[in-house]
Amino acid sequence: MGIVPLAKALELAQEYDLDLVEVAANARPPVCKLMDYGKFKYESAMKAREARKNQAHTVIKEMKLRPKIDPHDYDTKKGHVVRFLKQGDKVKITIMFRGREQSRPELGYRLLQRLAEDVQDLGFVESNPKQDGRNMIMVLGPHKKKTEAMAEAREAQAARKAEAKANPGRSQNASDAEAPAEEPAEA
Repeated sequence: MGIVPLAKALELAQEYDLDLVEVAANARPPVCKLMDYGKFKYESAMKAREARKNQAHTVIKEMKLRPKIDPHDYDTKKGHVVRFLKQGDKVKITIMFRGREQSRPELGYRLLQRLAEDVQDLGFVESNPKQDGRNMIMVLGPHKKKTEAMAEAREAQAARKAEAKANPGRSQNASDAEAPAEEPAEA
Protein backbone atom coordinates (compact mmCIF):
# COMPACT_ATOMS: atom_id res chain seq x y z
CA MET A 1 0.00 0.00 0.00
CA GLY A 2 2.99 2.27 0.34
CA ILE A 3 3.59 4.80 3.11
CA VAL A 4 0.38 5.32 5.08
CA PRO A 5 -0.15 7.34 8.27
CA LEU A 6 -0.61 5.27 11.43
CA ALA A 7 -4.23 6.36 11.95
CA LYS A 8 -5.20 5.31 8.41
CA ALA A 9 -3.38 1.95 8.82
CA LEU A 10 -5.26 1.25 12.05
CA GLU A 11 -8.52 2.21 10.36
CA LEU A 12 -7.82 -0.19 7.47
CA ALA A 13 -7.03 -2.99 9.94
CA GLN A 14 -10.38 -2.46 11.71
CA GLU A 15 -12.23 -2.32 8.40
CA TYR A 16 -10.87 -5.71 7.26
CA ASP A 17 -11.06 -7.19 10.81
CA LEU A 18 -7.30 -7.82 10.86
CA ASP A 19 -4.38 -6.81 13.06
CA LEU A 20 -1.69 -4.25 12.24
CA VAL A 21 1.61 -6.06 12.89
CA GLU A 22 5.01 -4.35 12.87
CA VAL A 23 7.36 -6.52 10.79
CA ALA A 24 10.55 -4.41 10.68
CA ALA A 25 10.85 -1.91 13.51
CA ASN A 26 14.32 -0.64 12.55
CA ALA A 27 13.33 0.47 9.04
CA ARG A 28 12.46 4.11 8.36
CA PRO A 29 9.46 4.31 8.21
CA PRO A 30 8.67 1.09 10.17
CA VAL A 31 7.25 -1.71 8.01
CA CYS A 32 3.83 -3.08 9.06
CA LYS A 33 1.45 -5.69 7.65
CA LEU A 34 -2.27 -6.27 7.91
CA MET A 35 -2.73 -9.88 9.03
CA ASP A 36 -4.43 -12.20 11.49
CA TYR A 37 -1.92 -12.13 14.34
CA GLY A 38 -3.12 -15.40 15.93
CA LYS A 39 -2.65 -17.27 12.66
CA PHE A 40 0.78 -15.64 12.21
CA LYS A 41 1.91 -16.75 15.70
CA TYR A 42 0.66 -20.29 15.08
CA GLU A 43 2.47 -20.59 11.73
CA SER A 44 5.72 -19.23 13.15
CA ALA A 45 5.50 -21.69 16.07
CA MET A 46 4.97 -24.55 13.61
CA LYS A 47 8.01 -23.44 11.57
CA ALA A 48 10.12 -23.30 14.75
CA ARG A 49 8.93 -26.78 15.79
CA GLU A 50 9.77 -28.18 12.35
CA ALA A 51 13.24 -26.61 12.51
CA ARG A 52 13.83 -28.16 15.95
CA LYS A 53 12.65 -31.54 14.68
CA ASN A 54 15.19 -31.52 11.86
CA GLN A 55 17.98 -30.27 14.10
CA ALA A 56 20.52 -32.91 15.09
CA HIS A 57 21.48 -33.32 18.72
CA THR A 58 25.19 -33.93 19.17
CA VAL A 59 25.69 -36.95 21.37
CA ILE A 60 28.97 -38.09 22.85
CA LYS A 61 29.14 -41.86 23.20
CA GLU A 62 31.75 -43.35 25.49
CA MET A 63 33.80 -46.49 25.04
CA LYS A 64 35.97 -47.79 27.89
CA LEU A 65 39.03 -49.96 27.27
CA ARG A 66 41.89 -51.45 29.29
CA PRO A 67 45.55 -51.32 28.20
CA LYS A 68 45.87 -55.13 28.05
CA ILE A 69 42.69 -55.73 26.04
CA ASP A 70 42.26 -59.03 24.22
CA PRO A 71 42.35 -58.77 20.38
CA HIS A 72 38.76 -60.06 20.00
CA ASP A 73 37.50 -57.64 22.65
CA TYR A 74 39.35 -54.84 20.87
CA ASP A 75 37.62 -55.75 17.59
CA THR A 76 34.23 -55.75 19.32
CA LYS A 77 34.83 -52.34 20.89
CA LYS A 78 36.17 -51.01 17.58
CA GLY A 79 32.94 -52.21 15.92
CA HIS A 80 30.92 -50.18 18.42
CA VAL A 81 33.07 -47.10 17.74
CA VAL A 82 32.57 -47.59 13.97
CA ARG A 83 28.79 -47.84 14.44
CA PHE A 84 28.72 -44.66 16.56
CA LEU A 85 30.79 -42.73 14.00
CA LYS A 86 28.57 -43.94 11.13
CA GLN A 87 25.56 -42.61 13.06
CA GLY A 88 27.28 -39.22 13.24
CA ASP A 89 27.99 -39.29 16.99
CA LYS A 90 31.22 -38.25 18.69
CA VAL A 91 33.02 -40.98 20.62
CA LYS A 92 34.99 -40.50 23.82
CA ILE A 93 37.46 -43.36 24.31
CA THR A 94 38.68 -43.90 27.85
CA ILE A 95 41.56 -46.20 28.77
CA MET A 96 41.37 -47.18 32.43
CA PHE A 97 44.66 -47.96 34.16
CA ARG A 98 44.79 -50.06 37.34
CA GLY A 99 47.66 -50.77 39.70
CA ARG A 100 51.02 -51.08 37.98
CA GLU A 101 49.51 -50.25 34.59
CA GLN A 102 49.66 -46.58 35.65
CA SER A 103 53.43 -46.62 35.28
CA ARG A 104 53.06 -47.56 31.56
CA PRO A 105 50.91 -44.82 29.95
CA GLU A 106 52.58 -45.48 26.58
CA LEU A 107 50.55 -48.72 26.31
CA GLY A 108 47.32 -46.71 26.46
CA TYR A 109 48.67 -44.09 24.07
CA ARG A 110 49.61 -46.76 21.50
CA LEU A 111 46.19 -48.40 21.84
CA LEU A 112 44.41 -45.09 21.25
CA GLN A 113 46.62 -44.32 18.24
CA ARG A 114 45.89 -47.78 16.80
CA LEU A 115 42.14 -47.26 17.23
CA ALA A 116 42.34 -43.80 15.61
CA GLU A 117 44.17 -45.30 12.60
CA ASP A 118 41.63 -48.15 12.32
CA VAL A 119 38.66 -45.74 12.10
CA GLN A 120 40.31 -42.81 10.28
CA ASP A 121 38.05 -43.26 7.21
CA LEU A 122 34.96 -42.63 9.40
CA GLY A 123 36.26 -40.13 11.96
CA PHE A 124 39.11 -37.92 13.04
CA VAL A 125 40.87 -37.26 16.34
CA GLU A 126 39.09 -34.27 17.84
CA SER A 127 41.17 -34.17 21.01
CA ASN A 128 44.50 -35.96 21.31
CA PRO A 129 45.07 -38.58 24.04
CA LYS A 130 45.74 -37.02 27.43
CA GLN A 131 46.24 -38.50 30.86
CA ASP A 132 43.55 -37.65 33.41
CA GLY A 133 44.39 -39.28 36.72
CA ARG A 134 44.00 -43.05 36.29
CA ASN A 135 42.45 -42.66 32.84
CA MET A 136 43.64 -41.62 29.40
CA ILE A 137 41.01 -39.92 27.23
CA MET A 138 40.70 -39.25 23.49
CA VAL A 139 37.69 -37.90 21.55
CA LEU A 140 36.90 -38.94 17.97
CA GLY A 141 34.61 -36.85 15.78
CA PRO A 142 32.74 -38.18 12.73
CA HIS A 143 33.52 -36.95 9.21
CA LYS A 144 29.76 -36.91 8.49
CA LYS A 145 27.40 -34.59 10.29
CA LYS A 146 24.59 -36.13 12.30
CA THR A 147 21.97 -34.80 9.86
CA GLU A 148 23.75 -36.44 6.90
CA ALA A 149 23.97 -39.76 8.75
CA MET A 150 20.27 -39.55 9.67
CA ALA A 151 19.32 -38.82 6.05
CA GLU A 152 21.36 -41.78 4.81
CA ALA A 153 19.75 -44.06 7.38
CA ARG A 154 16.27 -42.91 6.30
CA GLU A 155 17.15 -43.53 2.64
CA ALA A 156 18.46 -47.01 3.42
CA GLN A 157 15.33 -47.82 5.40
CA ALA A 158 13.12 -46.60 2.55
CA ALA A 159 15.11 -48.75 0.10
CA ARG A 160 14.64 -51.82 2.33
CA LYS A 161 10.89 -51.15 2.54
CA ALA A 162 10.67 -50.76 -1.25
CA GLU A 163 12.58 -54.03 -1.69
CA ALA A 164 10.23 -55.79 0.72
CA LYS A 165 7.20 -54.47 -1.21
CA ALA A 166 8.68 -55.51 -4.56
CA ASN A 167 9.36 -59.06 -3.35
CA PRO A 168 6.67 -59.86 -0.77
CA GLY A 169 7.35 -62.97 1.26
CA ARG A 170 10.79 -63.37 -0.32
CA SER A 171 12.73 -63.08 2.92
CA GLN A 172 10.50 -65.46 4.89
CA ASN A 173 9.76 -68.14 2.31
CA ALA A 174 13.11 -68.16 0.51
CA SER A 175 14.72 -70.50 3.01
CA ASP A 176 11.67 -72.81 2.95
CA ALA A 177 11.69 -73.07 -0.85
CA GLU A 178 15.41 -73.83 -1.03
CA ALA A 179 15.32 -76.61 1.54
CA PRO A 180 14.50 -79.97 -0.10
CA ALA A 181 11.41 -81.72 1.14
CA GLU A 182 12.12 -84.74 3.31
CA GLU A 183 11.06 -88.06 1.86
CA PRO A 184 9.47 -90.65 4.10
CA ALA A 185 11.91 -93.27 5.33
CA GLU A 186 11.26 -96.92 4.53
CA ALA A 187 10.86 -99.30 7.44
